[in-house]
Amino acid sequence: MADPGARERRWSVSPAKADGQPRRPRSIGKVEKRREQRATSGWEPVNYLRSTPRIMTREKIQEHITNQNPKSHMLKDPKDKLANLLNSKSPTRVFTETNHSQGEAPALSRNPGSPTIQLIEKQQGTKILFRKFSETNWSVDIQPLNKSLVTDSKWKRIDATQEKRRSFLQEFCKKYGGVSRPQSHVFHMVSRIYVEDKHKILYCEVPKAGCSNWKRILMVLNGLAPSAYNISHDAVHYGKHLKKLDSFDLKGIYSRLNTYTKAVFVRDPMERLVSAFRDKFEHPNSYYHPVFGKAIIKKYRPNACEEALNNGSGVKFREFIHYLLDSHRPVGMDIHWEKVSKLCYPCLIHYDFVGKFETLEEDANYFLQLIGAPKELKFPNFKDRHSSDKRTNAQVVGQYLKDLTRTERQLIYDFYYLDYLMFNYTTPFL
Repeated sequence: MADPGARERRWSVSPAKADGQPRRPRSIGKVEKRREQRATSGWEPVNYLRSTPRIMTREKIQEHITNQNPKSHMLKDPKDKLANLLNSKSPTRVFTETNHSQGEAPALSRNPGSPTIQLIEKQQGTKILFRKFSETNWSVDIQPLNKSLVTDSKWKRIDATQEKRRSFLQEFCKKYGGVSRPQSHVFHMVSRIYVEDKHKILYCEVPKAGCSNWKRILMVLNGLAPSAYNISHDAVHYGKHLKKLDSFDLKGIYSRLNTYTKAVFVRDPMERLVSAFRDKFEHPNSYYHPVFGKAIIKKYRPNACEEALNNGSGVKFREFIHYLLDSHRPVGMDIHWEKVSKLCYPCLIHYDFVGKFETLEEDANYFLQLIGAPKELKFPNFKDRHSSDKRTNAQVVGQYLKDLTRTERQLIYDFYYLDYLMFNYTTPFL
């Protein structure tokens, strides 16, 4: 049964605040470039450019999971394909044990209380902890949510939907995960997770799924701002106000994963993809145009003019899709269109709360009730940037997809295969 939260929500959105975006200093282009470079995930591309003789429909999703149908590009066993995707080794750092303490300590200092010996002992302790951590089953059980703070009966429907989402994801991972321990470096796996210690929250950032306003909420909960409505875009994305889970040591990471409430907010993969394209390529951008735009135009636009090659502006959606699906991308992946399965690892890190962009405001406000946030704190409903643009919804996505072939639309689905299945999204655009 399709998740009712996955249905398109018709937004009635107030425009952004009248004060508008703050004027950027001249150096912000360099700052943005550095920040965006850090955000580029660099996953090895997979070859999705292959013929697709059959188009999936929403009625065939379950069949696509369970049937052994070679026309749907499954392996001999559909479980093998899902396990292969979930367990595939990425070219990121793998679990290793760095021997910082090799050599004879007495040659450095014979005083057991010296800073050198203390440092070596600390490094040895970290090494032992790292080994135990890597040998431990990574899966962190879902914690029962404390609903004692929710007194209003209006949340019952949202709570029922939330339980269905959590159960669906948990059962999916149990059936198809088969993961005993991660292949990627633990610090990479938690690098998108923000920490709010006061209310014991872990929030995994999924760009283009309400993450800017979520970070505003975390700043308010941290006591860094009195209201979410007067925090600028630059303060949210370029200020070093919030802590990430990878900034802690292994003990700090593991203890928080096991005791804090873990939340992730997701979005229909096709809508999220179109939203990212509109944001990064249809508006001036000092990083995405020269880095991604120039490379995309050069490779996928025959007879491109010199101006386009020089500034990277004017990338067309179909060119962007060719880049996304190319096994030899001229530039790497980026978090704004990376799969949620590779941003948040939902079959390794079991999330207690699964929100959806389609029901973002009510999901977010229910979550704030669950964690005991101040009663006056409500999730902001304004558009973070480009407030005059229409929000990306099913109708907008349809306009972008009309120039793509049915095969190209199928290949986009294949690319986001796990995200569609994990979060029970249907495929209305095929």
